Amino acid sequence: MNPDAASGTAPDTSGSRAREVAALWAEVLGVPEVGVEDDFFALGGNSLSGIKIIERVAQDHGVQLSVRDFYLAQTPARVAELIERGRAEA
Repeated sequence: MNPDAASGTAPDTSGSRAREVAALWAEVLGVPEVGVEDDFFALGGNSLSGIKIIERVAQDHGVQLSVRDFYLAQTPARVAELIERGRAEA
């Protein structure tokens, strides 16, 4: 059994999910690499690229993020936390 599931805490989002989100950001934003703590807006993110990422998260992970939550999260690690939370609530 996953100890994170037993304790009710979120899994380590600096792991694979955050790296997946970072790779998605790099693809959408057209940059060579994105770190898990990089800021969406500092990387040149805007409303159009944000919507594209939100749509891909819904498609790839089955979690619908609000635009507000996505913009407030600002980093792949925090978006990964939102995905984990959304998957847990589903």
